[in-house]
Amino acid sequence: MKNRIEIVKADITELKVDAIVNAANTSLLGGGGVDGAIQRKAGPLLLEECKTLGGCAVGEAKITKGYNLPAKYVIHTVGPIYRGGKHDEEVLLRNCYINSLKICKEMRFNNVAFSSISTGVYGYPKATACKIALDTTLNFLEDNDYPKKVIFVCFDDENYKIYLDYFKQKFF
Repeated sequence: MKNRIEIVKADITELKVDAIVNAANTSLLGGGGVDGAIQRKAGPLLLEECKTLGGCAVGEAKITKGYNLPAKYVIHTVGPIYRGGKHDEEVLLRNCYINSLKICKEMRFNNVAFSSISTGVYGYPKATACKIALDTTLNFLEDNDYPKKVIFVCFDDENYKIYLDYFKQKFF
């Protein structure tokens, strides 16, 4: 199972994969952080397609083309705003990963790259979010052939260390 997971420190907008997962807001009309970076790199046609989707509920996921990105597709998922962990945030964050992975399975993607969902301005504690991300993904991969590989993309050193440490704890 561990050979189907990869952890990298990189800019997700630079990866040539079947799909990248965007930590979007409910409007799907762009925002800051990774969402803004993806929108800028993909170009205006991504925003035009997003306008046709009618937004996205927290925990759900929707797919668009990748346009000017090296990735063929963008899966947009809306993570929860962290409010102390007493408002179903864990279930909602887990659903972000499950619903994104279900799209990958349906589309038979070989690889998908995830950003760290909800850990920026939405304030989810990074270590807790990492555990949810990795545990949920590993559980999904046990029962599914697609995606073949899941890449967790960390933009900064702090997230990269958190992901590597937890991954090593699980497998070594």
